[in-house]
Amino acid sequence: MAHEEKLEDVVRTRLLRLNATVQALVVGILAGLVIFVATNWLVLKGGHIGPHGEPVIGPHLSLLSQFFIGYRVSFLGSLVGFAYGFVSGFLVGYFLARVYNLVVDFRERKQ
Repeated sequence: MAHEEKLEDVVRTRLLRLNATVQALVVGILAGLVIFVATNWLVLKGGHIGPHGEPVIGPHLSLLSQFFIGYRVSFLGSLVGFAYGFVSGFLVGYFLARVYNLVVDFRERKQ
């Protein structure tokens, strides 16, 4: 009986850990796709004419160009945005999974 409980605890702690690379890939792909889809949605939807006669498409989303060099609200910009979103999401997902696993290791040692 004690052996079964110990095995169950081992299985439970092994399932609690995250694979950092897999989580990083998933978060990276999702972040890239969000930027890609949002940009292309605005491009297809079109914009309006600004006060000086220039077309204005996605003024809020275009603020990403402050952080992502080369990003524009255009189809080519959506590809650049996907790349930046993937890299940013990959780094954030990897970091969060590593921190989560460190917390799990710390809690496991306490018990």
